[in-house]
Amino acid sequence: MQSIRQPAVAGLFYSSDAQQLQADIEQYLQRASPEAPRPKALIVPHAGLVYSGPVAAHAYKTLIPNASEIQRVVLLGPSHRVALEGIALSGHQAFHTPLGDVPVDAAAIETIRSLPGVHLMPEAHQLEHSLEVQLPFLQTILPHFSLIPLVVGNTPPETVCQVLDTLWGGDETLIVISTDLSHYHSYEEARLFDGRTTKAIENFQTHLRGDQACGCHPLNGLLMAAKRHGLQLTTLDVRNSGDTAGTPEQVVGYGAYVLH
Repeated sequence: MQSIRQPAVAGLFYSSDAQQLQADIEQYLQRASPEAPRPKALIVPHAGLVYSGPVAAHAYKTLIPNASEIQRVVLLGPSHRVALEGIALSGHQAFHTPLGDVPVDAAAIETIRSLPGVHLMPEAHQLEHSLEVQLPFLQTILPHFSLIPLVVGNTPPETVCQVLDTLWGGDETLIVISTDLSHYHSYEEARLFDGRTTKAIENFQTHLRGDQACGCHPLNGLLMAAKRHGLQLTTLDVRNSGDTAGTPEQVVGYGAYVLH
């Protein structure tokens, strides 16, 4: 294990001021009104919080009633900056945000590092925002937790599924998949496109493409594992940047889903 992974998008995707960041997260959570059973896994977006935070909050709020029982979070997201085959481990001891340090679960990492497709690649984590933007929500809601951060590149769902099965655990383990939906369609086109993608997710289809969800590879793996484990899925919110803080000409789609 190496040192602490420093934030790459603090001050860009979310406030670098701890007090302001805490207030922003709490405001999103206060406005969210989820109706879902206790989740085993969340699917949440990862844009700048002003865009995707109001959507992600619907999923994160479902954690509050049982927050003290969650001891570790398996966090998977796509690689935006580095071409990647397989699943990248960071090699860090902790991930830092303005809200503090989140320790990496070294023991859990050891259980998966020899699995097919898993390898050490710190550079895949260095500038990646898909995992980082989830941490302030988790730090605000969960009193104590360790992190298993995984950046997922071009990877078959079976490979991701095997990693998730190994880490599945019980109520102490939460799985979070970080993904946006469609990118750069008009507002109405995105609503139609993301509606079809949501139906595919609700039907546990495991062949989602990158134009449907940028985190399609970790998402496909979760849907495969969830089906095997007999989970049910609830869609909480599907909107896009035209609904939150952007213009309607070219939008990015966001969805919040819980698996229970």
